[in-house]
Amino acid sequence: MHEWQLQDAKNRLSELVRLASEEGPQTVTVHGKRAAVLLSAAAYDRLTQATASFTDFLLSGPDWPDDLVHTINDRSRDTGRTVDL
Repeated sequence: MHEWQLQDAKNRLSELVRLASEEGPQTVTVHGKRAAVLLSAAAYDRLTQATASFTDFLLSGPDWPDDLVHTINDRSRDTGRTVDL
């Protein structure tokens, strides 16, 4: 990642955009401190794309065999015993 001082970034904006597209993120500094990072549009899109929920991830897996589904659904519904405290 290349660092650019703000004044250089302003003066060479087209080069900054080209490098962000070809070489990756470019950092802009103000008074020696990181102030901004310029990304290519493709990199930005990858960072901001919607991600599936955990439930959707689990449901997107392979189907369970019918015998396993029946075993799970036929298990005892007993919630245990009552204990006097």
